[in-house]
Amino acid sequence: MTWESLYLCCFLIGFFLSLVSFVAGAGHGHFHLHLGQGGAHGGGVRGSQNSILNLGTISAFLAWFGGTGYLLSRYSSMWAVIALIIALGSGLVGAAFVFWFLFKVLLKHEKDLDPADYDMIGVLGRVSSSVRAGGTGEMIFQRDGARNVSAVRSENGQAIAKGVEVVVTRYDRGIAYVRPWDEVSETRSSDVSNVKEN
Repeated sequence: MTWESLYLCCFLIGFFLSLVSFVAGAGHGHFHLHLGQGGAHGGGVRGSQNSILNLGTISAFLAWFGGTGYLLSRYSSMWAVIALIIALGSGLVGAAFVFWFLFKVLLKHEKDLDPADYDMIGVLGRVSSSVRAGGTGEMIFQRDGARNVSAVRSENGQAIAKGVEVVVTRYDRGIAYVRPWDEVSETRSSDVSNVKEN
C-alpha cells in the first residue's frame, strides 16, 4: 500500500463517518462514541464523558489527515516523512476544531441530568381531569418551564374534583398518588402549633 492510497483511505473513512454523523443528527438520531473512561459506549456527552476521542473528532482527524496527506503526496514533491508530519498536524487541528465547536458552542449550556430534579414526590399540580373515588384522573404540573401531565390517584381513595391543587406523596408505575394541598397544609399547620404548645 502506498502513502497516497493510505491517505485516500483515511480521507474516505473520515468523510463517510462525518456523513453518517450528519445524517443521524439531521434525522434526530443520537449516537455518541466515547473512547477512554470505560471503553466505547453509546450515551451522553457531558460530565466525565467529555472525551476528546469521540466519533466527531475521530472522523474529523481522519478526513483532514487523509485529505492533506493525499494532496501533499499526489501534488507535491515533498518527502514522505515531512508530508506525514504536516498531515498529522492538519488532522489534529481539524479534530481540535470539531471538539471545540461541539463542547464550547453546541453543548455550552448543557448540564448533567440529576435524578433528584425529576423526582415526582412533592410535586405540586392541579387536577385537570377529576379523580373518581378509587379511580384515576389527571393532573397538570410545571417542570423546567414546561407543562407536564401525569395520571393521578387519590392517596386515600377519595374523589378529587377538577381544579383542586394537589401534592404528590407517592409515585408508582407511572401513577402519582396525591393529596389535596389544603389537607397537607392544614396537617402541617396543626403539627407546627402542637410543637409550639409543647
